[in-house]
Amino acid sequence: MNFNLYDYCWFLQFGSIQMRTPFVGFFRILVLLVFVSASCCSSSINESMKAQKTLAIIKPDGLLGNYTDDIKRTILEYGFSIVKEKIVQLDEAGVKIFYAEHSSKSFFSSLVKYMTSGPVLVMVLEKDDAIADWRALMGPTDASKAKITHPHSIRAKCGLDTQNNCVHGSDSINSAQREISFFFKELSADIITEHDEL
Repeated sequence: MNFNLYDYCWFLQFGSIQMRTPFVGFFRILVLLVFVSASCCSSSINESMKAQKTLAIIKPDGLLGNYTDDIKRTILEYGFSIVKEKIVQLDEAGVKIFYAEHSSKSFFSSLVKYMTSGPVLVMVLEKDDAIADWRALMGPTDASKAKITHPHSIRAKCGLDTQNNCVHGSDSINSAQREISFFFKELSADIITEHDEL
């Protein structure tokens, strides 16, 4: 005798009581598993949809070159929110801590001199994929190359070379956490350690 799915369901529904009980138990477990799975997926989707924060710095050449308004306008046009901002005059000790991973490199002393040569504007930017999007908007580290390969980037418009490249951005989630905490201790609890971006 051939049973199809319809016949099998009918048999479970109206047939033997002994067969019905395990099926109902299995069905309840299946529904529970689907519900738990949907809840987990929904919370991880909500987590991934949270806006991301990153640190942006307009360096001394950007601030003193009067590029601040243009850069901030570009930031807002590209869908970022500026959560916090402040102008800071970095001292030598602060720069050495902030760029500690570069301390053994040959350019470190000139980097310290450059970053203490004038005030900087530090900002916490927020949007979906803020870290990657801000880095794309900044353009390549070497501003002279950015003028050729990414002519619409911020560094192409206001930077000069690898060091005097106008802006800084966190290069990873860990960097963003560390760098935001460095300048805005009050945001430390809200943000989700090493970076190689100048």
